[in-house]
Amino acid sequence: MNERVHVALPGREYNVEIGPGLLAQAGAHVAPLLRRPRVAVISDENVAALHMDTLRAGLAADGIRMEALVLPAGEATKCWAELTRCVEWLLEQQVERGDIVVAFGGGVIGDLVGFAAAVLRRGVRFVQIPTSLLAQVDSSVGGKTGINTSHGKNLVGAFHQPSLVLADTAVLGTLTPRDFLAGYGEVVKYGLLGDAAFFDWLEQQGPALADGDGPARVEAVRRSVQMKADIVERDETEQGDRALLNLGHTFGHALEAATGYSDRLLHGEGVAIGCALAFELSSRMGLCSQEAPSRVRAHLRAMGMKVDLADIPGDLPDAEALLGLMGQDKKVVEGQLRFILASDIGTSFVTGDVAKADVLSVLSDALAQR
Repeated sequence: MNERVHVALPGREYNVEIGPGLLAQAGAHVAPLLRRPRVAVISDENVAALHMDTLRAGLAADGIRMEALVLPAGEATKCWAELTRCVEWLLEQQVERGDIVVAFGGGVIGDLVGFAAAVLRRGVRFVQIPTSLLAQVDSSVGGKTGINTSHGKNLVGAFHQPSLVLADTAVLGTLTPRDFLAGYGEVVKYGLLGDAAFFDWLEQQGPALADGDGPARVEAVRRSVQMKADIVERDETEQGDRALLNLGHTFGHALEAATGYSDRLLHGEGVAIGCALAFELSSRMGLCSQEAPSRVRAHLRAMGMKVDLADIPGDLPDAEALLGLMGQDKKVVEGQLRFILASDIGTSFVTGDVAKADVLSVLSDALAQR
């Protein structure tokens, strides 16, 4: 039942292994990468409590010793202080250039630990063991690592490809429904940006994905990872096509900043709302039919997801302020915001040719419905 996606970056190739039970087999997958039988694992409190013993046993089965550092859970952990803590701990563990660091957790841990590995001794190898749906389909693949600052999300980081990704889909069964659906926001994104047939499939299979760890869940992760791998192979450092993966993120990152990177809005929820807004903006600009945003919103609603600004609890800034928050986005080029817009479901493109008035109109109308 396990699947494999190969990421064919010249000189930095790696496999993404996908399927249930991979934690128990971790030693067999990691052992070929090791020069000595030990790894340094960094995780968070939630993941460690649920899964650390399984990983430890899986590594021990192949004679691999594990040292572990456990960090607080949550987006606030992606910061300078915890980066420093990770790097100093790895140095205390005498991690060498030939060793392996393991990022064991969701997107926060993957981004943070990957960045620590990138800067430690000017780069040590690391393995991603993503434990959330969002991390399995998106952040664990492609080599983007980084932290947040007071200026915005992921503004400090490095491209540092993993040596291996182990996506154990059975682990997804321990996610809360909200966390699972937040990850589903990134799954839907792949269909919307470049694969209409995948979106059709999700409309049919979405409920089965949410309900259990069957073949549909493995297939959704595989298709998402394959799509990301194909794009990353074409454009590793986001000079062109890779920007398409940011569909929904320009709006989403601004909403995350507006809510203080808090539990009011999870990253995947921001992406889902952002995708709906991007399709609405595309429709208003005459780029796609009015039916397209309606279909996007209908599917997200059917899955029980956040779709509108009205679904975000608490106060939000006005439209001008939200537009200002978009200005710190990494997709700004020469001071001009770039949007990922769509001509249809499954067909997206990057453009800087968006009138400020159109964006403000979409945001103002969305805020008025709160």
